[in-house]
Amino acid sequence: MADQVYGSIEAGGTKFVCAVGTGPADVRAETRFPTTSPDETIGRAIAFFDEQRQRWPLAAIGVGAFGPIDLRRGSTTYGYVTSTPKPGWMNADFVGRLRSALHVPVGFDTDVNAAALGEHRWGAAQDVDSCVYITIGTGIGAGLIINGQPVHGLVHPEAGHMLLRHDREADPFPGACPYHGDCFEGLASGPALQQRWGRPAEALTSVEQVWQLEAHYIALALVNLICVVSPQRIVLGGGVMQNEFLFPLIRRKVQKLLNGYVQSPDILDSIDGYIVPPGLGNRSGMLGAIALAQLAASD
Repeated sequence: MADQVYGSIEAGGTKFVCAVGTGPADVRAETRFPTTSPDETIGRAIAFFDEQRQRWPLAAIGVGAFGPIDLRRGSTTYGYVTSTPKPGWMNADFVGRLRSALHVPVGFDTDVNAAALGEHRWGAAQDVDSCVYITIGTGIGAGLIINGQPVHGLVHPEAGHMLLRHDREADPFPGACPYHGDCFEGLASGPALQQRWGRPAEALTSVEQVWQLEAHYIALALVNLICVVSPQRIVLGGGVMQNEFLFPLIRRKVQKLLNGYVQSPDILDSIDGYIVPPGLGNRSGMLGAIALAQLAASD
């Protein structure tokens, strides 16, 4: 149908962003509201789509959700938010609630896989077959696109919890992750910055030591991903990466850590175009959820 639209839910732990449209140039309606209980929050999303489909046929809905989530098709808890620390959301049936209320296909993935898909479809990675999207903010997560498809496996990628080399003499901070202490998220997320330095990131912009250490941890994580996944583009988003001065620091540290081992011109000669900010700005997740809906409609 020529005028059909796709629903989008960027489901964050703090807020939901819901929209309908077909892509970056065609977002016809958008709303956002706080993430409260599953009943209230998913109910508000359903009410929004009920209202919008009075105006345009709704072909499918895509959801990029905070997690962990169950992506195993055929699982009795497929479409659930699972072991999240978000109060009230553990074992919440997200997809089932949407399907039963709206009777349309639902595409479901992590928020970062959705953002990666959005950047691959319309943003900074649309000219490559594989990319990694990493958000560095309240938490750290990574979405992987390989051969144009989001990557799932045993569960879904949890690159924010990879373990990094941690020199405790140079940085005695034990880490902020309640599960792993000094994993990537525990050392480099927004809360880790605040706990280590005693001030929020936005109050630390002039302190070079802060950002040299932050760039070091991000570069360690990127080197691991480059060596394991070998993505053709790395996109760095999230609140911490709003500090654009981090990009040249990270790029130089990645080159130094790799030490010429990965012989790719993209890293050796053109790293400014290899490690990049999101082409879609802060809309990567919302637009990526539209792309998830389009995939669900074509299944």
